[in-house]
Amino acid sequence: MLRVGIVGLPNVGKSTLFNAVTQTRKAQAANYPFCTIDPNMGVVEVPDSRLAVLSKISKSKKLIPAAIEFVDIAGLVKGASQGEGLGNQFLSHIREADAIVQVVRCFEDTNIHHVSGSVDPVRDIEIINTELILADLSSVQKRSDRMQKSARGGDKAAKAELDILQKFDAHLNQGKPANTLELGKEEKAISRLFQLLSDKPTLFACNVAEGDLATADKNAFVVQVRDYVGKHLATEAVVISAQIESDLVDLPPEEAKDYLAALGVQESGVGNLIRAAYHLLGLRTYLTTGEQETRAWTIHAGDTAPRAAGVIHTDFERGFIAAETVAFSDLVACGSYAKARETGKLRIEGKEYVMQDGDVVEFRFNV
Repeated sequence: MLRVGIVGLPNVGKSTLFNAVTQTRKAQAANYPFCTIDPNMGVVEVPDSRLAVLSKISKSKKLIPAAIEFVDIAGLVKGASQGEGLGNQFLSHIREADAIVQVVRCFEDTNIHHVSGSVDPVRDIEIINTELILADLSSVQKRSDRMQKSARGGDKAAKAELDILQKFDAHLNQGKPANTLELGKEEKAISRLFQLLSDKPTLFACNVAEGDLATADKNAFVVQVRDYVGKHLATEAVVISAQIESDLVDLPPEEAKDYLAALGVQESGVGNLIRAAYHLLGLRTYLTTGEQETRAWTIHAGDTAPRAAGVIHTDFERGFIAAETVAFSDLVACGSYAKARETGKLRIEGKEYVMQDGDVVEFRFNV
């Protein structure tokens, strides 16, 4: 299962957000730096309203959503790349994550201490990114030193790797994270071996005060973050209120819905965050449905039908014949499989078919 690391400066709401995302109280949330030392981990269901709709068509007995793992990582401080604070632990835990959600404080509260003494989300982003970049520069330089001798000896693989390392070195020295360096397809494949921290897909979570959730698009801090990450990091920012989300954990679904309505919002920000993180990892969902269950299956973007079938069972991929496929929206519009078949919306796809998010599938196989 792929893992998303929640990172940020101390006291920005990481642990509170982790508790909300995982609907637990596993992570200690306190008003002092480094209240999280060992990372907390939790499996998180990916909200998907399509499951309930399909279950009504199929009269399913249960729903099974897709899932990913979130990890709450200790807060980082300036100098972490040199071992300050819990720097070495922090960086090693990030290295184990497949993607990063960086929590940024976008609220004023004199009762909650900020390690830098004031609220400035862009500065906070730059502190963390600088530490990741410095750690990556050290990794790149060490790996380059190891490759030099082999490259000089005529090793073509070492020469190719060294050329890419030199590109990263120049890019990182400009203060730019590794994931903004443009590389060719083969170069990207080689660069994954480097496991650079700033090369991980990153999403930003703007943590706003309870009263700002409904009007977050006008929040000056949120505007700053969205503008900065869009221009400089080629990524996106979503809005959450970690404290609200944490409070919702203890409420029954109907009460939670009423609570959000009273705040002027329809959906939990955490739902948006989880879905955004899922897509950030390059994951997509196809669906199966029947009387026993309606289920979301996780695949990677670009997976073919046989590979998708193998997610259910290796026999499905080994003996793949065809995939009986209909788009979710088409099936709902038709109201039944029979009608979808009548109208030509139900298709028979072969081995070369690339699965689309929201495909509703029944696989034909023989082993």
